[in-house]
Amino acid sequence: MTDPLPDAEVRRRQAGRARVMALLLGLFVVLMFAITIAKMTINQ
Repeated sequence: MTDPLPDAEVRRRQAGRARVMALLLGLFVVLMFAITIAKMTINQ
């Protein structure tokens, strides 16, 4: 049997994944904002 990963390693990986997800969510919000502004300027 293999030993499970140490808690520190698991936490480090979770923190890395959380940072990536936060970055992707932030980019998505910026993209939606830019699309909304572009649509508003086209209609004027």
